[in-house]
Amino acid sequence: MAVLGVDFGTSNSAAGILQDGAVHLIALEQGQTTVPTAVFFDVDRKKMLTGSAAGAALLAGQEGRYMRALKSLLGQPLMRERRTLLGERVDFIDIVARFLAAVKQTAERETGQRFDRALSGRPVRFHGDDARNAQAAEDLREAYLRAGFDDVAFMYEPEAAALANRAVLGPEDLGLIVDVGGGTSDFTLFRNGAEGIRILGSHGVRLGGTDFDRALSLETVMQLFGRGSEIRHAFGGQTHVAPATIFNDLATWQKIPFLYAPDSRRLARDLAQYAVQPALLARLVGVLKDELGHDIAFAAEAGKIAANGTGAGRIDLGVVERGLSVPLGPRDLLDVLGPLADQMAQAALETVLQANVAPAAVTHLVFVGGSSLMGVTRAALGGIFGQAQVHHGSALTAIVDGLSRAAEGAFEGSG
Repeated sequence: MAVLGVDFGTSNSAAGILQDGAVHLIALEQGQTTVPTAVFFDVDRKKMLTGSAAGAALLAGQEGRYMRALKSLLGQPLMRERRTLLGERVDFIDIVARFLAAVKQTAERETGQRFDRALSGRPVRFHGDDARNAQAAEDLREAYLRAGFDDVAFMYEPEAAALANRAVLGPEDLGLIVDVGGGTSDFTLFRNGAEGIRILGSHGVRLGGTDFDRALSLETVMQLFGRGSEIRHAFGGQTHVAPATIFNDLATWQKIPFLYAPDSRRLARDLAQYAVQPALLARLVGVLKDELGHDIAFAAEAGKIAANGTGAGRIDLGVVERGLSVPLGPRDLLDVLGPLADQMAQAALETVLQANVAPAAVTHLVFVGGSSLMGVTRAALGGIFGQAQVHHGSALTAIVDGLSRAAEGAFEGSG
């Protein structure tokens, strides 16, 4: 019975199978083997859209609710809170399950096969807390079962990437997978032997590309909406700094939808009423009223990518106010993202040291995951493993490639 390999990612997802000894990645959308891990609840059509269609609906200004980075909610109590969407009471496990069901249905339609079992990638650690980490794994398992799979097995994402990138290593070489995804960074140290790869250790940290986006937004964008502003007391002449929580949430992909609740909008209006700089808080009021939080997040992400690729960029906030923008250059990326990249590098070092291997013994660094393309990430890793040869695995498909190779063997002996 065929087993579907599924890379359910924070930002993007993919699926594949092993066919006639070769990996076949499935076109989950026309001509695309990776799709955004996003959903949109379309009020007018009373249906849930997934992938690129979800983003297109948001950008077109359709009435509804957009959600991205749902993987980051796994393990949190919020996952099992029920809320009404399109007239139906659902929890976030249901939402993830419906996204996975869409992946399953598309894979079955495209291949003509039925997939009752899946081999899914998972981070080495969803969370730093052990109990929450275990709960996240259980949440994800339940989502697959609700999606219509009879069973699911899991494989650490960097170990899947190691399978996919074995060919770049020579005999007995030591490779370190650096998988910087949307929500987590994972590392696997492996040796390339005659019979295959031998995993020496895996480690991970809850830190990824969406954290880059959040940090950039907080440090360069949120001041335009009143972050750090002084708010007058309702009585007396004293002031206090605007509460940080509303800005932190507005800069965090998975928390943005919750800011459109009446209490958040009321808080923004109250802040604007007593603000020393009311025009800044008025922008915040407008953002929540018009539900522009994800537009701002997309703008921060696009500015990050442009600055990384060209050395200079700009976060264009014209969707909020004509001509509004924030310049973004190499120094900004280094100042804001450098400390986060250093944390990732330290986690990579810990992976190697836990295996009792000296950093100088690592012969190959293999970068995968969309945020591994960031210059600050590569510079931070290079500072520790400067002697290693650097390889750039397929940023968005290395994990699903490895999962597809391992899928059939994942259920051997299980009937």
